[in-house]
Order: sequence, then C-alpha cells, then structure tokens
Amino acid sequence: MAQQELKRDLANRHVQLIAIGGTIGTGLFLGSGKAIQLAGPSIIFAYLIMGIAVFFIMRALGELLLSKAGYQSFTDIAEDYLGPRVAFVTGWTYWFCWIMIAMADIIAVGVYVQYWFDIPQWIPAIICLIVLLGFNLLTVKLFGELEFWFALIKVITILLLIGIGIVLLIIGFKTDAGTVTITNLWEHGGIFPNGISGFLLSFQMVLFAFVGVELVGVSAAETANPKKNIPSAINKIPLRILFFYIGSIIVLLCINPWTQLTADESPFVKTFSLIGIPIAAGIINFVVLTSAASACNSGMFSTSRILYNLGKNDQASSSFAKLNKNHVPGNALLISTLVVSVGALLSKLIPAQAFGIVSTISSICFIWVWGVIVISHLKYKKTRPQLHAKSTFKAPFTPFINYVVLTLFVIILIIMLFAEETRSALLLTPIWFILIFMMYSYRSKKKEI
Repeated sequence: MAQQELKRDLANRHVQLIAIGGTIGTGLFLGSGKAIQLAGPSIIFAYLIMGIAVFFIMRALGELLLSKAGYQSFTDIAEDYLGPRVAFVTGWTYWFCWIMIAMADIIAVGVYVQYWFDIPQWIPAIICLIVLLGFNLLTVKLFGELEFWFALIKVITILLLIGIGIVLLIIGFKTDAGTVTITNLWEHGGIFPNGISGFLLSFQMVLFAFVGVELVGVSAAETANPKKNIPSAINKIPLRILFFYIGSIIVLLCINPWTQLTADESPFVKTFSLIGIPIAAGIINFVVLTSAASACNSGMFSTSRILYNLGKNDQASSSFAKLNKNHVPGNALLISTLVVSVGALLSKLIPAQAFGIVSTISSICFIWVWGVIVISHLKYKKTRPQLHAKSTFKAPFTPFINYVVLTLFVIILIIMLFAEETRSALLLTPIWFILIFMMYSYRSKKKEI
C-alpha cells in the first residue's frame, strides 16, 4: 500500500521556489511586452489588481487544502463541495490548460536554442522533453530540485534588473532612449495613454502571466509538512508579486519609455541592451530558455498529478492511478508527455498568432479552475462552519472577497468578447467544455449499465 501513495518528498525550499516559479514565467518575460503596449504605464495597476485577486484565491485554496488531510488537489475539493460532475470537468480542464502551456513552452525551448545553434527547432524541443521526463520519472524530489534552480535563475535576473535600474535612476543615466527617470512613467501620454480601454484589454495577458501559481496546491500531496509549508508559501505571494512583477515593470518603464517597447520583443532584452551590457541578448535568451523549460517542467508535473487523481477517483483509466517504484505516477506522466510531444511536432506549422490563441484559451480555462476554488470555498464556509471556525489558516474578508474575485472574472471574460484578438478563442473554448461534459455523461451511463 505504501507504494500507492504519493511520496511527501518536497521540502520547504522546494515549495517556496515552486511558488516563485508559478508567479514568474514567460508571461512576465515575454508577455509583458504586449501588455505594456496595450496599457502603457497603467499596466502596473493591472498587475496589482490581478495579483491581489490571485492572493485571495490562494488563501481560499490554502484553507480548503488544510481543512481535510485527505485532499490531494483542488479536484478533490471540487468533488466534495460541488459534486463529481464539476470535479470531473475541473480536473480535465486543468490538465488541458497545462498541456497547452507545455506545448507552447516546449516549442519556445526549440526557438530559443536556435539563437545559438542552427538546427531544426523540434530537435532541442524533443531533447528537453525527454530530459525532463527522465527527471520527473525518477522522483518528485528531482522535480523540486529542477524548479528550485530554474526559479533561482529567474529571481537573480530580476534582482539584477531592479538593482541596476535603481543605480541608473540615482545617477540619471542616459541611454539611446533618453534619460533614466521616474518621470518616464507619465511623460509619454500619461499613466493611461491608451485610455481605460487599453488598460482593460491588458487584463487577459496579465491573468495569463499569473497562471501556475496554484501549483502550490497541486504539490500539497507531496509536501513534507503541508500545515507549515503551504501557508508560508501562500503568505509570501503578495510580496513576490509586488517585488518581482510590479517592481520589475516600474524599473523597465523608468529605463524605457513605454513607447519604445514592442509586443514582439522581450522588454527585458531591450532594457539590458540599452544599459550597455554587450551580451545582454544572450543572457536574457538563456533566462527565457530556462523559464520555458521551467514552465514545461511544471506542466509535466501538474498534468501527471491531475491525471493520477482522475484515475484514482475513477474519472479516467485506473492505469493512470498506478505509481512506479519511485512513488511517481509513471503512466500518467508518460501519456501527458506523449500528448505534449505531438503538439511540439505539430506546433511549428501553426502561424505566429498561435501563442495569442493558446494564451487566451488557457486564461479562460484557468478562470474556470480558479472560479471553482473560490465557489468551493463559499460552499465550505456555508455548509461546514465548524471546520472554518477551527481553521488555523482562515481566508480573510470572506465571503465578500469571493464575490469580488468572481465579478472580476466575469468582467475579464466580457473584455475578451469585445477584444478582436481574443474573441475567436473565447467563442471556441466552450467546445472543450461541451466535449468534457459529454464525456462525463457517457462515463456515468456506462457505469449504470
């Protein structure tokens, strides 16, 4: 029986860095360029608003996870409070989210390697996938170690940017774009240069930048001391958002007037180039490469654990619930990797707008997942007040804040409907939910027979 349980091999430092890795990714390093073009300096407020919402979602998830020792992910929570149908749809939707993200990131790995080596992009993509699969099959501790070092590279890069930016601000350094000054935040059309509409349109990309933060919850079943480590990781999220997102964006915009940044170029590459570091492009290319590998690594971890739970709860093939000798769901990991690899081989044929479509569909699906967490918390507080009363990690300002977060999600979906770039993806996404609800109905009828 011991072999049929996930091993609690993730230490506190792993959980802390998984939390950081979840809040710093390609959405910041690459997606921030597009977001800045839409909103200008007001993007700072968009990150702040979304960051606050994410923190309250995570506090709700943290309280729910610690309310019952048997919970291994938020699909277990959804089944307990919202029923097996919602749990089934949420589990498969979360799997779908991360499969798409992993596909996009594994292709990104291939593209970034081409910066140094003139080889077809699918070759480094597949090599990276095989290496990550090997590490993940061995032990969950290796996943934690990989994320620890991947996240450390991201953190060091942003620390360098912020540190250098502060020095340049103090000395009034001059670049090709002008003087480094805080007035760059409002001197080029004001804080809201594209009006409220540009500010609102940036929310989809900002939301996409935060996807993955809930990995702290997915890793709960393999955390050595969840009662200590999960609250610690969640409570540090606001400081990380303020420092790594808002801090780095403010520094970027002080060095580069927002008008100098483009949607198809990493603002980090542009900034390090302006500072005068000769190997800036190579340094940042390495950082975004590790960031993409990190996101793919997280995708393989989360999809395999979700598939494991679906198999364990009889919502997918029972073979996915089997663990290998290292207490890792090997079958679930192999299938997820296989699907990602097919996407990696096909994705090179997809046009440039593919990233926009994938990020939009992912954002919509994550709105579902995060919405289920918030609604489950509302149901938990209403139906099990005794558990909430004795909770040592109560989510603050509930139930009011739950309704505020849900309202924000509705507003973002409405914005996506009106935005030309996101409308088609928004209208396509319901097809997934129709298919997955039909799949649930089919499995339910099959059980009855």
